[in-house]
Amino acid sequence: MCYNAFIHYGVFRLKDTKSDKFACVIARILDDKQAKDIKILNISNVSVLADYFVICSSDSPTHVKSLTGYVREKVKDFFERIPIGEENDTRNRWNLLDYGDVIVHILHKDERETYALERFWNHAFCLEESEWKEKSNEYSDYKS
Repeated sequence: MCYNAFIHYGVFRLKDTKSDKFACVIARILDDKQAKDIKILNISNVSVLADYFVICSSDSPTHVKSLTGYVREKVKDFFERIPIGEENDTRNRWNLLDYGDVIVHILHKDERETYALERFWNHAFCLEESEWKEKSNEYSDYKS
């Protein structure tokens, strides 16, 4: 994939980036807003749906909704990308943002337990938290 860099409001940003880094940055965005149990699954070798799933949970429907909006806005700011598809549960129990190469699942903790996406996709490789945090540190609101 080629990289097209540009300056936006005086900050260097990558317009196009590899899907692994993109997934890591999305996980970081969710982490910065207190999403829980964040997982990145590399499904590229087991599905044609996407390269990565980013899955997280929250304790309240309000937080699910706010996480969804926050990811949408931050990705637009950082990468100039909008979702090609979006599913928003009217009760905000399971929202989905589809960026093509990365699909983001933001679930209420009860739905997360019920649907158990990680168990269903257990043949996919899961990135370690330390790895995605390292790859996305420059995008954190809280630099370490």
